[in-house]
Amino acid sequence: MKNLNKVSQIYKDDIQLKISKIYGSVNPEVNTYYYSSKIKDLIKDFNQSNKLVMKEDICSEKTILLISYADNLKSKGEKNTLNIFNIFFKKKLKQIFNCIHFLPFFPSSSDSGFAVKDHSIIEKKFGNWDHIKRLSKDANIMADIVINHASSKSTWFKNFLRNKDPGKDYFFSVDKKFNISKVVRPREHTLLQKFKLYDNQKKLWCTFSPDQVDLNFKNPDVLIDFIKIMMTFISKGISIFRLDAVGYLWKETNTECVNLPQTHEIIKLFRIILERLNTKSLIVTETNLPGKQNLSYFGKNDEAHWIYNFSLPPLVAYTLLFEDSSQISNWSKSMPPARDGNIYLNFLASHDGIGMRPIEGILTFNQASKMFSRIKKNNGKFSYRKIQGKGKKVYEANITLFDLLSKTDFDKNGYYKIKRFLAAHAIMFSLEGIPGIYFNSLFGTANDFSKYKITKRNRDLNRHKWELFNLEKRLSKKNSKESIIFKELTNLLKIRKRQPAFHPNATQYTLDLGTKVYGLWRQSKDKRQSIFSLTNVTSESVELSINRLNLIKNETWKDLINPINKINDKNNIRLKPFETLWISNN
Repeated sequence: MKNLNKVSQIYKDDIQLKISKIYGSVNPEVNTYYYSSKIKDLIKDFNQSNKLVMKEDICSEKTILLISYADNLKSKGEKNTLNIFNIFFKKKLKQIFNCIHFLPFFPSSSDSGFAVKDHSIIEKKFGNWDHIKRLSKDANIMADIVINHASSKSTWFKNFLRNKDPGKDYFFSVDKKFNISKVVRPREHTLLQKFKLYDNQKKLWCTFSPDQVDLNFKNPDVLIDFIKIMMTFISKGISIFRLDAVGYLWKETNTECVNLPQTHEIIKLFRIILERLNTKSLIVTETNLPGKQNLSYFGKNDEAHWIYNFSLPPLVAYTLLFEDSSQISNWSKSMPPARDGNIYLNFLASHDGIGMRPIEGILTFNQASKMFSRIKKNNGKFSYRKIQGKGKKVYEANITLFDLLSKTDFDKNGYYKIKRFLAAHAIMFSLEGIPGIYFNSLFGTANDFSKYKITKRNRDLNRHKWELFNLEKRLSKKNSKESIIFKELTNLLKIRKRQPAFHPNATQYTLDLGTKVYGLWRQSKDKRQSIFSLTNVTSESVELSINRLNLIKNETWKDLINPINKINDKNNIRLKPFETLWISNN
């Protein structure tokens, strides 16, 4: 195709400019005018036939995200798991959560849904698009766009092997000239896998597994297809897009092949497109990377609306396992506040376990090793990533959050395991951003060893699927672990949702209260409410001088969590083991 991009930069619109930035230097044969026109036509057609508006402004202290598989709940006699989920959600969760992130619910060949065969349909055992539309009436739905790769069993890949459309030139192949020595890996398998095509054999890029073959975004037709997928999602009731593993999207020889400029430009293009649609859709980037790299996906308020706070889970784990708040305090002091329009998505657990790359540069080698040893004692396992020429390194801990925090060197019998688990969430709920809670964490779910024995996949320890009857039975027992944790967590969230000082962009300041207490000061955007969040991270009671908080004397202060706690300028503050106080003037 001849290059028809002879128009002056001045006359190019923002979409064409983005297309030029993405393809101009790597593929001058791409007709940027043609592809930008194609995108604008897609936008026009969509706006004529679709309109979706979020339930409410989700940049709010009222916003809480639930993270779940489409089949986290099962029931005998019910074929569609999304229907089961909907019933349970309306009964138990609707008053708490206004956003639901469903992990991939498409036909898939492996990796619990992340080896997607087709983004356009829902796996039959989960339900259909009508189930998603019904749920979207009660909550804003986040769905994965698995953008980096596709299943080796997908129609795209089958067509690629046959040199047919759609799929021709859709997957990333390399020759001997492509230098992969600097490539950053999230896994330890062989990166380049051999596949037999219609006329020859090629080495194809497989970042995550041989069944998950990386897509070739140097072909703009791939980009166009994903824009179509986004629009389809919106028409089906989805308003938040999670771009899975997006940091690995673009590859260039002699580079790390992560966080390359073209990747950022593609996200910027997606944002421009969403802003032109008759919708208020949001982009969330999934980039399990060290701090600065992860933060870069905010761009200049022109890329992701939300980014995951990936450093938080391992830091909270370290803090509570070793009863030392110094590392998390130092980290939160250095975290830049998100601009209005950008939000941190805070979480402690997910389907992936606890990622360990984000602690690079925060915890020392010895500190990290000490934590790994403790996690292993608590029946955790590990997934590794390959380091070019240097063996392998821990990538994530595979263990439920409850089991991870069950025992410590200070509490070898696990006497405080529930209190420690609740303290972890209280810290997360206090931080700038939006809290996201993994479905299994709501009930303090333990490692699923029975599932692991069958699959031998480490990640399955943290991917338990509940029988609805069994879960409801556990919740009906007042003294069960599941009932206690569910009641305490939902109570905390109900309190949180009423506090303007917990707005995602409200002011945050880390307090210097020693190593035993992690403290934050939050102030509402209108400056009317202040909250001092204090969490005792130890198994001993701690006493603090009230003077260390600088409470304004002419105001009345109270503990939002336990109002019987009297706060005044005459008494010191006493925190029980792993207790949290939310001291507020309003």
